Amino acid sequence: MLPKHNKKISGCKWKMIHFLFFIFFSFSSCKKFVEIPPPPNRITEDAVYTSDVTAISVLTAIYGAMNNSPFQVGGIDGSISLFAGLSADEYTLISDFPNYVDYYRNELKQLTPVLVSGGEHWAPLYGFIFKINAALEGLSGSSQITPAVKMQLIGEAKFIRAFCYFYLVNLFGDVPLALTTDAKINSLLERSSTEKVYEEIITDLEEAITMLSDDYLDATLLKNTTERTRPTKWAALALLARVYLYTGDFIKAADNATAVINNTTLFGSQLPDLNSVFLKNSQEAIWQIQPTEINFNTQEARNLIIPATGPILDLNSVLVSKQLLSSFEKNDNRAVYGNWIDTTIFKVTDTKDDTMAYVFKYKLFENDPNITTSSGTSNMNEYFMVLRLAEQYLIRAEARVQLGDINGAQDDLNTIRNRAGLDPTTVVDKNSLLSAILHERQVELFSEWGHRWFDLKRTGKIDEVMEVVTPLKANGNAWQSYKQLYPIPLSELRSAPNLKQNAGY
Repeated sequence: MLPKHNKKISGCKWKMIHFLFFIFFSFSSCKKFVEIPPPPNRITEDAVYTSDVTAISVLTAIYGAMNNSPFQVGGIDGSISLFAGLSADEYTLISDFPNYVDYYRNELKQLTPVLVSGGEHWAPLYGFIFKINAALEGLSGSSQITPAVKMQLIGEAKFIRAFCYFYLVNLFGDVPLALTTDAKINSLLERSSTEKVYEEIITDLEEAITMLSDDYLDATLLKNTTERTRPTKWAALALLARVYLYTGDFIKAADNATAVINNTTLFGSQLPDLNSVFLKNSQEAIWQIQPTEINFNTQEARNLIIPATGPILDLNSVLVSKQLLSSFEKNDNRAVYGNWIDTTIFKVTDTKDDTMAYVFKYKLFENDPNITTSSGTSNMNEYFMVLRLAEQYLIRAEARVQLGDINGAQDDLNTIRNRAGLDPTTVVDKNSLLSAILHERQVELFSEWGHRWFDLKRTGKIDEVMEVVTPLKANGNAWQSYKQLYPIPLSELRSAPNLKQNAGY
C-alpha cells in the first residue's frame, strides 16, 4: 500500500497536468525508431566528419545527453535505475505520480498511443542507437580524421550501441536490431530473438575492445587524462563480462572480469572505502558520466536524498524499501547511516516524527554556484557511476562457482564483504554460494542500473520474490509473471507493421 502523503508531496492535479505535458512533448518531439527519415541536413552532417574536433563533438554530445532520461533520474521522467528499482523490491514509493505508481505496483499499461507506462525507455534508447548508427556511417566514410581518433570514436560508438541494446533486451526481451539509418529498412524490422541481440552486443563489444584506448583520454582523444568519462577498452571488457555472465558463457565472463580486475594500475590492488566509491574519477570507476547541469553534481543525489525539511515536490519520490533494509546483515557498513543509506527525521505533526531512509551513495545534492558551464568539471566532486570494479568481482565470483572453482568464488565474494566490514562467507556448496552471491549483489548494487530487477529475471527468482513483494506494493494485487518484461509503446506498434507486443499487454 502506498504511504500517506505529507504536504510536501501533495498536488496530484498539478502533477497530472505536468505528466500529460511531458508525455505529449516527449512523444511528439522524439523520432520514432521505425519512422526516422534521412536527415535533412545530410551535407552538414557529412561535414562533421572532416575534422577531429567536430567528429569528437558528436560522441561528446551523446554523453551529455546520457545525463537525462533514460539513464539519470531527471524531474518527472525517470531513469532505468529508478523504474527498474520501483519494479523490483528496492524502493518504497512516496509520490503519486501516475507512471511511478504503475511501475511500483507492477501494473504497467497502455492507455492511449501517447499516454503509456512501461515504454518510456524505448524511444530514447533507439534515439541513441540511431545517432550512433549515423556516427558509424559518417566515421567509416571519412578519410580526414586522424586515424587514432577515428579508431577511438568508432570503438566508443560500438560500445554505446552495445550498451543501449543491453538495456533494451533486458527491459523488453526480443527487440528489433536497427543497425542502419535507413528508414525503409527500420520501418519493416521484426523483433530479433534475445539470443540474436546478444550476439550483436558481443560483436560490437569485441570490436570495441580492439579499438578503444587502454588509457582514459582527454577531449582531443590524443592525450591521457585522469577524467574517467570516456569509454576505454576496460569499459568494453567490463560490459562484455556482464553479457557473458547473462548468456551463460562463464569461462569468458571470468576471463573478461579478470582482465579488468588485474589492471591494478588504473583500478588499484584493493577496493576503495565505501564513501570514496562514487566520487568523480574514483579508483573504482571503470566508466563515469560527467553531469552537465549547472549548479549541481549528480541528478541522482538530488532525486534520492531527502532533505531535513522533507520530500521536495517533483524531486523526491522514493525511500529505501523495508525489503532492502532488512536484507543487510548485522554490522554491514553499507547500511550504517551516513554511508550508503541515510535517514531524515521529518516532523509530520507537533507530536509525531517520521524517519525516512534513503539511498545515500551520492551525497552532494545542494545547490553549488561554483558549478558552471565553464568551470563545472573542476568544481564537481561526484560523477554519475556507470560501470565499477565491485561488479566485476561479483561477476567473476558467480562465473567461478558455475565453473567449479569454489575457493576462487569465495575469495571474490569476500573481497566485497570485507570492504563492507563483514566476516568471510562460510558457505561452500554450489547452490548456497550462488544464493550468497545473489544476495551480495542485492546489497552492493542496489539503486544502480536495474541490477536487482535483471538479476531476479536472469536467475529465475523473479516469481518467487515478486509473488511476495507485489501484493505488498499493490494493495493486495497478485504478481503476474509476464510483467517482468515492459510493454512496447502502442505508438510504435501502430507505426511498424511487423512489430509485435509483449505477451499479456
